[in-house]
Amino acid sequence: MESATSSQVTALLVQWGNGDQEALKQLMPLVYDELRRLARFHLRNEPDSISVQTNDLVHETYLRLIQQRSVDWQHRGQFYSFAAQLMRRILVDHARKKCAVKRGGSKIRVSLEDSADAGHQAVKDLDILALDRALDCLAKLDRRQAEIVELRFFGGRSIEETAEILELSPATIKREWSTARAWLYRAIRKGA
Repeated sequence: MESATSSQVTALLVQWGNGDQEALKQLMPLVYDELRRLARFHLRNEPDSISVQTNDLVHETYLRLIQQRSVDWQHRGQFYSFAAQLMRRILVDHARKKCAVKRGGSKIRVSLEDSADAGHQAVKDLDILALDRALDCLAKLDRRQAEIVELRFFGGRSIEETAEILELSPATIKREWSTARAWLYRAIRKGA
């Protein structure tokens, strides 16, 4: 996204946060492609049997976004991070419904493995509900690490993009990402 568009997105977010619903209408065409990229990223590990499609996930995210009131938007990174959290919640809700079907529904599996960090012991074939519970626990212990996981895993952000959004160094993000993944792996294994 070029900087002129970035500043325009930020300005529209601030206007929307101040209650201008017209700003939201102007904002959505500017962020739609990025929301689709986020949705595709979320759905990349989902099994073929999942009934949520990219457009469905984007549209449900939009519906949840327009319900937000009095959000103090500071910048576009905060918005995309929030959208990634909404997508996570939508997929978790979908997984819960799917698991509840006849009390024996199949669990939706995802992977915490990151191709750029393939040397680290990765969590494979991970239950998204178990990840959600573990991530909620991590957020209580270390909110920043949980944000990093949400941006990297659920938001599809690179180390550098995550560093820019959280205003931290890439080295700090790498360290925190590695620590958070290890903690989540242990928490999920312990819970299993």
